[in-house]
Amino acid sequence: MSGDILDELRWRGLVAQSTDETALRDALAAGPVTFYVGFDPTAPSLHMGNLVQLLLARHLQRAGHRAICLVGGSTGLIGDPKSTSERTLNAPEVVAEWVDRIQQQVRPFLDFEGANPAVVVNNLDWTAPISALEFLRDVGKHFRVGTMLRKDAVAARLNSDEGISYTEFSYQILQGLDYLELYRAHGCTLQTGGQDQWGNLTAGVDLIRKVEGAAVHVLTTPLVTKADGTKFGKTEGGTVWLDPAMTSPYAFYQFWLNVEDASVLGYLRVFTDRGREQLADLERELTERPFARVAQRTLAEDVTTLVHGAAVTASVVAASQALFGRGDLDVLDERTLADATAELPSAPVAVGTPVVQALVDTGLAAGRGAARRTIEEGGVSVNNARVSDVDAVLTQEQLLHGRFVLLRRGRRTLAAGVAAGAPEHADDASG
Repeated sequence: MSGDILDELRWRGLVAQSTDETALRDALAAGPVTFYVGFDPTAPSLHMGNLVQLLLARHLQRAGHRAICLVGGSTGLIGDPKSTSERTLNAPEVVAEWVDRIQQQVRPFLDFEGANPAVVVNNLDWTAPISALEFLRDVGKHFRVGTMLRKDAVAARLNSDEGISYTEFSYQILQGLDYLELYRAHGCTLQTGGQDQWGNLTAGVDLIRKVEGAAVHVLTTPLVTKADGTKFGKTEGGTVWLDPAMTSPYAFYQFWLNVEDASVLGYLRVFTDRGREQLADLERELTERPFARVAQRTLAEDVTTLVHGAAVTASVVAASQALFGRGDLDVLDERTLADATAELPSAPVAVGTPVVQALVDTGLAAGRGAARRTIEEGGVSVNNARVSDVDAVLTQEQLLHGRFVLLRRGRRTLAAGVAAGAPEHADDASG
């Protein structure tokens, strides 16, 4: 065991704060350390921010440390205080369903077999049996209101018009109880989480010190942002989810492929296993041939493979290439094609629809006259085949999987025609 893992994590941009870095380094070197990372079921899926925590856990486990993945069946019923407004409380049966989904979702990222298997736990198992009086007497008495009020999210809410409910105010006590329980049951001495969770994370450190007289650790990751400092992991359509039913693998791949040059090397350190020499090579490519976007393609392929698997990644790479004329559209499976075309402007079409009209309907041409001129100039293709006849119509053979047709104006302006009666979006497609 070696404390060098901390240096590796810092190089990768995965270290923001720790309670006592020297003591933590010594503990990791003496190891193995049992650590935990928690995820609250506030949605049916984890998202890109959660992936950072899973990758931190993955690195620690690979270094020989013992991983506990906590899915918050009880804390998910309460809600971690946001700095802006009160959370909507979800029904217990909904939260229970999301717990099950997230417990399955974390499994591909950690090793649950072999000599050092990860463990998944649900904090509802130890919270539900506690009565309100027991909670107040045995746990609540160790928390000081003044300290709780100084937590960042709580302080922000107290200074807002909405204020904060006692329900959300008590969240940090529940999270502190989690750390205490895992310390007692598993010898857990390290909790990891995002930098914005510092107040909740240290609540457990304080509780264990008061109740058990023991010193334990917290390690946080920085909030990953874009080059301009804005929030990472959102698209115009919303959050980038790990569940393929919520963010299609094609859209997921495109999210990474479109990362700006100023951010791509940092994301490669955080989100991939690429080493220093490989990153140095990618940095040279970025400097000498930025137009080739080698770093972005490496990032997109690595992260999509990590989350969705190699076979799915191969399909979306083929779709991405085919859409821009560098591959055969006919070999794409229906779901991948549906996902890819869902990212494009679209309009209903039918067999016999004039190509000129399809160009107008999908927004590729301002009018029929403009569409005709573009065809005459050789600037229109259907399914990557150039159209030269201004009177051409769409045929049954051109409908891919009987549903889609890809229209292109120029080299890179794309739209999709969707056959009447077929769903326009990937979420509606059969998979």
